[in-house]
Amino acid sequence: MEKSVLRIVLLIAALMTTPAPAAPAPRLAVQSFEQLPRPLPLPYDEKADADAAVKAATARARATNKLLLIDLGGNWCPDCRILAGTMELPQVKAFIGKHYELVMVDIGRFDRNMRIPARYGIERPEGVPALLVIDPKTNTLLNPGKTSALANTRAMTPQALADWLAGWTR
Repeated sequence: MEKSVLRIVLLIAALMTTPAPAAPAPRLAVQSFEQLPRPLPLPYDEKADADAAVKAATARARATNKLLLIDLGGNWCPDCRILAGTMELPQVKAFIGKHYELVMVDIGRFDRNMRIPARYGIERPEGVPALLVIDPKTNTLLNPGKTSALANTRAMTPQALADWLAGWTR
């Protein structure tokens, strides 16, 4: 009898320390990027104060218990614009709003605002768009080695992007 009680206690302890599963990704009606509304957005404000924007987004993420999502890119980049267009789809926008505090940071052609990724140990992203998923309570990068996974967005599908975003939720 004592062994079964011990097993139950250990099972409960394991369940309590296991992170909650990721939220399911929204199911998109859009099958290809050609179906996105045109023109595609120019999502990065080249004149924005990136430090202030990230600081404010971090504070909002902490207050709302959401993850911080820093989108690094440039308006010259077709993949960045496709990602932005996908994130504007109503289902994706609602999903992001529920799970993330999003901040867009213009890094130009890797010659602007590079101190933002450097804060998380990234000297230069491997490509753009680069998405940093941050735990705002610990200021920890949750997706090291995968920040530039969407740099070839055109080779993906809108659903694959939604799935990628859902994979980091808690």
